[in-house]
Amino acid sequence: MKNLCSALQPDNTPGMALYHTGPALDHGPLPSFFYFALSGQDSLTLDPFNQPVQFLNGEMIRIFSLTLPGHEANLPTTHAMNVWAEDFEKGNTTIHDFLDQAELAIDYAVREKFVNPNKMAVGGLSRGAFIAAHLAARDDRFRHLLGFAPLTQLKKIKEFGHLKDNNLVNSLDLTHLAEKLSDKHVRLYIGNDDTRTGTKECFDFAMALVEKKKKRVSQVEMIITPSIGNQGHGTSPEIFQQGSHWIADALKTQ
Repeated sequence: MKNLCSALQPDNTPGMALYHTGPALDHGPLPSFFYFALSGQDSLTLDPFNQPVQFLNGEMIRIFSLTLPGHEANLPTTHAMNVWAEDFEKGNTTIHDFLDQAELAIDYAVREKFVNPNKMAVGGLSRGAFIAAHLAARDDRFRHLLGFAPLTQLKKIKEFGHLKDNNLVNSLDLTHLAEKLSDKHVRLYIGNDDTRTGTKECFDFAMALVEKKKKRVSQVEMIITPSIGNQGHGTSPEIFQQGSHWIADALKTQ
């Protein structure tokens, strides 16, 4: 299923398009969900990756996305993580550079009054959830973080098998973000036998957040369901719907 989206060109991020869908921009600042999966356009328009967009349809919520590294210029999505690994092997800082640019794009959307800065959430699918977590750790305005089948450790996936001892790779493990994320509302969905991104690795991340919590009651949820799909790494429409409703409720009450 294809949904419509439009692209903005932030004046502070040359060459990086900020894709969006939802209520028209002339309605003023609205609650907003920044969602990452593949390219910015495919994240918002291509089924099944855009199912959060489908389930949020009709809500007064804007959804924004950016093209993840390795997904530019119609590169095959199946090769994206090889691109990441090759960059790390060369000592490149592609992921850090993307996160820096993404922060600027988000600031642009807030400055232009497309986004209500008091009602912002971020999330993603697999590698997109990895990126979303890093953005949430960088930006205090993100009070809710949603991850579907999240990648939490790069070294877990086969493309990074030869880089398990690489310090730059390991420095990006999501467990290192626990202190900065511990006061946020976090919900993670994963299959009970996800051998792609790792059910245990997701659990370790969730527990790192719990251990760093700043309040008596943890705001971290990890929901484990029977695995589906290749390597147990699939996400069902029911799970996408649950997560999307959680985001909608959060942005209405935040």
